[in-house]
Amino acid sequence: MRYRTRVTGPAAALIGTAAVVVGGNTAQAAPAGGRTDGAGTAAVPAPETLGDPVFPALGNDGYRVTSYHLDLSYDATTALVDATATLEVRTTQCLSRLSLDALGLDIASVSVDGRAAEFEQVDEKLRITPARALADRARATVRVTYTADPRRSLPHTAWVPTPDGFALCPQPDSAHTVFPCNDHPSDKAGLTVRITVPAALKAVASGALVCTENLAGDRTAYTYRSRSPIATELVQITVGDYVVKDRQGPHGLPLRDVVPAARAEALEPALALTPGLVEWLEQRLGAYPFETYGLLPCNSDDPAAFDFTGLETQTLTLYKPNFLLQAEPKIGSHMMHELVHSYFGNSVSPATWADLWLNEGHADFYGLLYRYERGWPDSLGLTTFEARMKDTYARGDQWRRSSGPVAAPNAANLFDSQRYLGGVLVLYALRQLIGEDAFHAVERAFLARFRNSSASTEDYIAVARQVSGQDVSGFLRDWLYGTTTPRMPGHPDWTVTPVTPSLTAPRNKSGARWHENSATL
Repeated sequence: MRYRTRVTGPAAALIGTAAVVVGGNTAQAAPAGGRTDGAGTAAVPAPETLGDPVFPALGNDGYRVTSYHLDLSYDATTALVDATATLEVRTTQCLSRLSLDALGLDIASVSVDGRAAEFEQVDEKLRITPARALADRARATVRVTYTADPRRSLPHTAWVPTPDGFALCPQPDSAHTVFPCNDHPSDKAGLTVRITVPAALKAVASGALVCTENLAGDRTAYTYRSRSPIATELVQITVGDYVVKDRQGPHGLPLRDVVPAARAEALEPALALTPGLVEWLEQRLGAYPFETYGLLPCNSDDPAAFDFTGLETQTLTLYKPNFLLQAEPKIGSHMMHELVHSYFGNSVSPATWADLWLNEGHADFYGLLYRYERGWPDSLGLTTFEARMKDTYARGDQWRRSSGPVAAPNAANLFDSQRYLGGVLVLYALRQLIGEDAFHAVERAFLARFRNSSASTEDYIAVARQVSGQDVSGFLRDWLYGTTTPRMPGHPDWTVTPVTPSLTAPRNKSGARWHENSATL
């Protein structure tokens, strides 16, 4: 699909540049005329992919982003957002051109290191040709001014319009509908967000509030900064008629909930559960990794705009408000699921989208442990973790047939039950094999080694082998990539139900895009 194309001056000559596939990435040959950097090194256009096995068009190579500074202004009358995105990047090769992911953004101008740059929008890429080629390992500042319409119809979008503003759901591949970016979890970066809104509204973003400005025209600007690097799919920015409720978590951890003013009192019983959830999880995985945590019950229960129950965004979990109005046994395990993502998914992000089971398998694993410790029956009426794993084990071959192996998803089945409960079963099998103490040591070592970074399935296997002192590589690869379900250690009597066409792995109606398939619901 071609969304919008703008081509000016010499950039037009680059459209027909030949593409060469090298190691899964698309590298483009140097354009006619042979641009070079100041040292005479030949410059080439940056590859427009990071070679992700699930979303091969997502992300861009040739540079890495070190920080994003977003300056947004929301107009409540038009619902439009005028914005400037400033990216600090570091090149990994000599570049005549670089690209960002961008969709549905009306780009007004682009500059590189303060000089106007030529640009074009083709499909979901913003191609930028700087006035001068960028040297290898050079630092550069890319600034893009644009306008976004949160209500615009797009093939996919992160915007969730609400009656009084908006929230964001960027996962997995839609952050670039909000701001131009290198939209892949392997390229985490610093984040500062400044949001200007009418004084009657509040604006909140990932990270901690560092500045509030009262401006002319009855407007207020809020600035937030993330202490830790963040993946683009985890960025949260929200505007609405909110109250911000502060409380204290374990060890003085600041907790903040961003709540629709009209529902603040009704939602308080759910919000008050967070300190206990954090305390329980810290005993198993160590100190909470970020500067704050809280819930964002976005001011919308519209199923058309809200195709999920909960979604982790860094330091602030997004929820349907009505979900949180239920009793604790109905919501507690899913609240734990989303909190676990602060560790698995946020602090340690997936290296590729094929590694999603590391996020969802761990989130469901600890969410289910929390449920069964409290004796809350699950959706199947089961009340023990072992009983749930036996039931899941029986479904193993059918899920492998309908959804592929646990660590080999595609875009259509990425968020189905195989990544959730299938991932839980892998972790349970590993714990059965190496013992509970060794398993907990593996978990903590993995989180410590890759904190504020991204990690792959192979990284987890390597840590499990090193920390457990056992060669579990073949065991885990059989569980993660095999087409049939291996035997379960410690349970020789467990059997797998034969594959029949009538059995299918559950998926949600939108192609399994969101967290409706969590077993903790």
